[in-house]
Amino acid sequence: MDEGSGRHLRDRHCTREGGSYVCRYGFNGVCPSLPLDGVSDRDYDAHVSKYHVNQLTLLPPEWSVFSAAQNLPAVLNDPSRGKQSNLFTKKWGDTFVEKSQIPSTPRLPEITYADFEKYITKIGKRYRRHERMTAQQTPAAIAEREALTPSPSPTHAVSLNVIPDIFLKEQLNLSHPATFALVFPSIGATSSEENKQTGRLLQEQLSYYLDIVEVKIAHQVSQKSAAFFHAMTSQDAIMAEMQEAACNVRELRASLRTLHQSSVVDSFRVMRFAQRRQNFEETLDKLSLMATVHKTQPMLQLLLGTQDYVAALDLIGTTQEILTQELIGIHCFKHLPMQLTEMEKLIDKMLTTEFERYATADLNRPLSDVLNETESVCAEEDKLVCIVMGLLRKKNFSFVNTYKEEAIVTIRAIIKQLVIEVIASSDAEICLTGAGEEAQSLSISEWIALLKKATVALLTVLQRIRAVTGIMRQTADAAAGRCCGAEGQSQESAVNLIDSEAFLTTADYEQVTERLEELLFAVCNYCHERCANLVSTQSLERAVATADEVEKLTAIVDEFSAGCEDICGAPSVPLKVAVKVQASRFANRFHTERKNKLALLLDSERWRQVDIPNEFQKIIERMGAQDFQQPTSKPFAESLGATLNGHATTRESSVNSKPQANPVLLIEGKPYKLVSAALLLVQMLSDYCYCATRLPIIAGYLARNVVDLLRTFNSRSCQLVIGAGAMRVAGLKTITSTNLALVSRALQLILWLLPNIKAHFKSYDGNAVSGFDSIEKDFHSHIKEIENKIYSIVTERVSAQLEQWDARPPIPSQTFRNISRHLVKLHEAIAPILPEQQIHIIYGIVHRNFKDKLREQLLKLNIINNGGPQHGVVTSELTFYMETLRTLKALPATELSDTILETIWTF
Repeated sequence: MDEGSGRHLRDRHCTREGGSYVCRYGFNGVCPSLPLDGVSDRDYDAHVSKYHVNQLTLLPPEWSVFSAAQNLPAVLNDPSRGKQSNLFTKKWGDTFVEKSQIPSTPRLPEITYADFEKYITKIGKRYRRHERMTAQQTPAAIAEREALTPSPSPTHAVSLNVIPDIFLKEQLNLSHPATFALVFPSIGATSSEENKQTGRLLQEQLSYYLDIVEVKIAHQVSQKSAAFFHAMTSQDAIMAEMQEAACNVRELRASLRTLHQSSVVDSFRVMRFAQRRQNFEETLDKLSLMATVHKTQPMLQLLLGTQDYVAALDLIGTTQEILTQELIGIHCFKHLPMQLTEMEKLIDKMLTTEFERYATADLNRPLSDVLNETESVCAEEDKLVCIVMGLLRKKNFSFVNTYKEEAIVTIRAIIKQLVIEVIASSDAEICLTGAGEEAQSLSISEWIALLKKATVALLTVLQRIRAVTGIMRQTADAAAGRCCGAEGQSQESAVNLIDSEAFLTTADYEQVTERLEELLFAVCNYCHERCANLVSTQSLERAVATADEVEKLTAIVDEFSAGCEDICGAPSVPLKVAVKVQASRFANRFHTERKNKLALLLDSERWRQVDIPNEFQKIIERMGAQDFQQPTSKPFAESLGATLNGHATTRESSVNSKPQANPVLLIEGKPYKLVSAALLLVQMLSDYCYCATRLPIIAGYLARNVVDLLRTFNSRSCQLVIGAGAMRVAGLKTITSTNLALVSRALQLILWLLPNIKAHFKSYDGNAVSGFDSIEKDFHSHIKEIENKIYSIVTERVSAQLEQWDARPPIPSQTFRNISRHLVKLHEAIAPILPEQQIHIIYGIVHRNFKDKLREQLLKLNIINNGGPQHGVVTSELTFYMETLRTLKALPATELSDTILETIWTF
């Protein structure tokens, strides 16, 4: 080993820790061959000689500025040239096109050479000192540094791949010819010299292979030397710990042996005795359980004798569960499960039979026993609770349908028996048809009596059914673990007799309650259908009921419907529909009679004023106050009929007696002069309103009939008066203004009553008053036509007179005298009948027509407002004309001034 190199490594690249040396020759002061552990002085010299002096250690070069690298495309890329977007700049350079100047960004400061002066001044001194020290190095120092760099060993860099695979196998058997031939390929040549030479070469080759292997082994050992030395150093400590652990194990085994002898053996003996005792107790329990199961059949007989079906079923279920879970395989009980199943089927059949027998007995109890009771209570409630609880326990919910069928049979039998009793009490021979509910020859009163008895009997039966279903519901509540409602307090004690846990699921409970509700609704609906057959069109087709009979029928049906609705909680329709059919037939007959009567009276009407009976004044006052609770009195109807027929006493014959009639009808202080047809129409309207009050079921029909009656009166009176039909039908010679005024006044009376009538019917049926608005429009249109007819008559006569007029003396002329006479006659005809406002409207139209016609005549005669003689004649004539209007008060006071003397000349 070179002494200078070894001394340099010991002085500069070695540290001494105690008596050992640590090599620090390597990258970052760590030797790759001996990284951590220290060695002795002798071993350190061998290590340096082997790994550092005689072998070149490749150290990474120090970093310098020449170690930096740049991306060539990044260096060559000039951002100032811009993107080469065409062929010209690509081939001929970017100078071929104009360059785009990129403005400097305001966000970066401008960098100049002055910014680097401080850095150059600081680094320049260091750089010059570095150059000076490099130049001062001697050739001897350079040679020493090169000598310290070890050269690589010729075998260290050789790989194991040069060694044949035969030498690397786990087993090398030279006795095998093939293996021997591979190892010694040239042995056995002809010449001995060649053999020697070949053997010598083979020995050198094998020695070379051995050196390679030894070098690799040494290299591997040197790399793992630290772990090896550490294992050797720790071996003594490990051995000491193992000896201590073995001693502890011996002591622990001795302690466990002592504990086993003193505690474990006795404890296990106690546990074994406890297990044996537990087995004896379980055996005793099995025997007791077998004894109990053996007594199951006698107990079932006892429970069935006391009608405790739920307990019996629970006992069967519990016994079967015990047999399948705890007593399985017991030979003496192999037939018991089959016997229990047969017993369960027998109980199910017994429950069904008992329930049918109970339902039949309860529903067929005599009605006379319950008619005097305040409430209908079912019999033997405890028995019913036991039966129903047993059926619920078996989940046999068909008992509800069974009870419904039995109730329907009972209802059918009751109605048939009542029909037979009514027929037996009748004198006529009547045969039952169909289901025994249709006896066509019974009178209306007999049908009403039969319906009354039937509804009372059916309500009694329905109350019994409700009581039974109430108990069923209470039983279902108890079976489902629910509290009984307040409405079922009478059955609370009966339900409490069943002492069992809740076994009915929520789904089953809802199913049972739903069926019970359907039962009540179905039975009530069936009762309505049966009763509907008693009042159906087929049963009453030979006669139509009167108002009193329909009222009685409606009251019976309403009472029965209210009772059924209280029982089942839902309204039933069939019976109400049947009653409504009969009531509609009555309404049609009621309307037809009055419509025909009104038509006959209108055809015979003379359209003259009649006296108003005092009773009629009271009817109008009641109708004005919407009081339709009182019917038209029979004496008034007879007197009104006599008045309408022309047989009433006149006012002259009753001077000395108390007056029974007035010439006018007073409404809100206004007089109404009416014809007989108007009186009859008002009486009919009162009858309609009173009938709606008595029979609200047909209020809708009556409202539509009222509209039809008013439409008939309006259209027929228009045909007879405006259309002059009365001249042909009633024999009138002419239709006067008085006739027209009386018709108008009658229409005005009906219009005054119409809102009250509409409000009355609307309170019963809001959808049936839609026609009142149209009939009101028709009445107003009719009144307007009457007004047009009245002033058209006068206008024609005035126009005829003005066409013959000429502005010459005498004054007033005969023409204006005739015009005044026509105006006076019109006023005499309509003033006592029509109200003042309507008279003003009529005369206002006549006045405007008069002025228009007079202007035409003035233009025709070429008379102008020039103050001449003809102008004076016109002024005098108009003064006479206006004086007539002032005398009649035919126009409002504002229109009776002499302004016509000026406005007449305005063409």
